[in-house]
Order: sequence, then structure tokens, then C-alpha cells
Amino acid sequence: MSKKIYVIDPERCTGCRLCEIICSVKHVGVSNPAKSAIHIIKWDQEGFYLPMHCQHCEDAPCMAICPKKAITRDETLDRVVIDYDLCIGCKLCVSACPFGAMGYDPDRKKVFKCDLCDGDPQCVRFCDMKAVDFVEVSRHSLQRMRESSERYAEVMRKHGGG
Repeated sequence: MSKKIYVIDPERCTGCRLCEIICSVKHVGVSNPAKSAIHIIKWDQEGFYLPMHCQHCEDAPCMAICPKKAITRDETLDRVVIDYDLCIGCKLCVSACPFGAMGYDPDRKKVFKCDLCDGDPQCVRFCDMKAVDFVEVSRHSLQRMRESSERYAEVMRKHGGG
């Protein structure tokens, strides 16, 4: 299986939040953006919307800090996953994530994050604007990731966030 990466094009995102709804319905059976593993960061004055999700970091801080080793790397899909049987809901990983991509579900008393829907991300399937994509690694896809990161950094600098 060739390696795939999640690519975001913030210039295409309209901020509709359908990805958040689809994610929460798929994973917890309710339309509740607070229980979604993807979140839209909005700068309305800029008309800039950024879908934010787990980056599946190579050296994931959430993995390193987990006292129960409930967070591991699935080498098959090259993703960071949570073993819910081991997770004690301590939320250390939520604090450790530099992207704010970990959530906590008070109903289940467990943390959650993007799991790439086992290789078929539903947010990608339902985004009509194609603001999110799951593509094979290529020079072009890596360039798209770089451009997205640069645009995000530019907006953060402009608005005092970084």
C-alpha cells in the first residue's frame, strides 16, 4: 500500500462545517461539532477557514506523554491511533498536542482524535469544495501541504496568533 497523506486547501474551505458534522455522526452517531475530530478554525474578516485535525506526527507528543501507552502508531496506514481499552481519560495528550487536535468526550470519559476513518476519511468524501483530500504522497501533494502551512502562518502572524 502506498503512503497517503491528508492535504488541506484552506483557499477552498467555505467554513460550512459539514466535515465536523460528518465526523461526529460517523464516530459517535450524533451531529455535534464538539465531538468531531476535525475543527474549522475561522478568521471571518480574512475569509479564511482552516480545517484542523490530527497531523499524525512522526514523533507524536501525545504518544510520548500517555502514561498508559494507549496512543501508538499504526504502521499500516501510518497514523496515530488510540487504544480505548487502555485510555484512562487523563487528558495529558490533549495538553501535549501542539495542534489542539485532541479532544475529550466527557460522556465517554475518553480522549479522541482523527483516525483517518480507517483509510477512508469521511470528511474528504463529503467535502464538495475539496478543501480536504487524502492523497498518495507526491511532490505535488507535499507542495500543497507546504502552501497550506504558509498561508496558515501568514494569517496567524497578521492576527497576532504566532
